[in-house]
Amino acid sequence: MNSQKVETFLMTNGKCFPEMALPAIQQQLSEVDDSKWISLQAISFREPLMMLIVSFFGGGLGIDRFLIGDTGLGIAKLLTCGGFGIWTIVDYFLIMNATKESNLKKLQMFTLSNSNETEEIAGIQE
Repeated sequence: MNSQKVETFLMTNGKCFPEMALPAIQQQLSEVDDSKWISLQAISFREPLMMLIVSFFGGGLGIDRFLIGDTGLGIAKLLTCGGFGIWTIVDYFLIMNATKESNLKKLQMFTLSNSNETEEIAGIQE
């Protein structure tokens, strides 16, 4: 992918990922084919600040964990009423980083699936 598209993506979505991972993300996206740009734009990343707000209002029911894909933790929070309130308070401090890590996993799945497709196409052409 050309560098202008990568920079645009990082400027738009950089806040949704851990800062330490941004150079690696830039490297991975530069290796993705330009034809995958629209597919990359279609991925929905969760906003960490919005997830903090959701955690504040619905954290006791596990809604925050369900939204970022931690279904098991969401069920546990739901059944224990947020760990009797303690887990809910702890999640106020953890949910933003958990959201960023979840977004990073989504992006890595995208880049891995596209690199596998490229290898399969190259194998067919040989």
